[in-house]
Amino acid sequence: MTPSIPRLFMGSAIAAMLWTATVAAADGLQSLDAFIRHSRTGGADFTQTVTAPAREGQAARVKTSSGRFEFQRPNRFRFDYQKPFVQTIVADGKTLWLYDADLNQVTQREQAQVLGQTPAALIAAAPDLRALQAEFTLTAAPDRDGLQWVSAAPKARDGQLQQVLVGFDGERLAALEILDSFGQRSVMKFGRIEVNPALPASTFQFKPPVGADVLRQ
Repeated sequence: MTPSIPRLFMGSAIAAMLWTATVAAADGLQSLDAFIRHSRTGGADFTQTVTAPAREGQAARVKTSSGRFEFQRPNRFRFDYQKPFVQTIVADGKTLWLYDADLNQVTQREQAQVLGQTPAALIAAAPDLRALQAEFTLTAAPDRDGLQWVSAAPKARDGQLQQVLVGFDGERLAALEILDSFGQRSVMKFGRIEVNPALPASTFQFKPPVGADVLRQ
């Protein structure tokens, strides 16, 4: 028996939807792959909003900060938080430095021990997609807000990081959403993006300010 026109149409529509979903899924992962391969250095302004889960009798707490982000693959990046407080995070390839200007305190850590399954590894430290897949389960997420998204779940479940969503506008990094095991959600949006700028070596060098307390962990 020849299928009716409505059934034929429905079959075509379902096939089209499945094909579209497959293309969208490929786009997200392809955007991440292309970003890693083609963006060897980069810089952008960022705004970060951190929302802590509501407690009993209290509303959710929201904090907003902003600053500048720069990176050079592999394993070098810098976050300069400018508002509301000055903080600097620098990975120089061997050491991860965290400087809190208000406390006049520097925390120093061995970079290889702390970066493997972090958002920084996703957007700045990893040399290629294969290196990321060793640390994260990567899956395409549905497109939204005009961006292609990739979900990254750490393969090791003993850390604080639960899930990261990375949003791309083509090959350009546009947003980062982070959920930790305590229910805290951090959303970072990037603007004034520079692709492959020439960054001086001093960008990723850090020297503790004179008089600052230095904690080695």
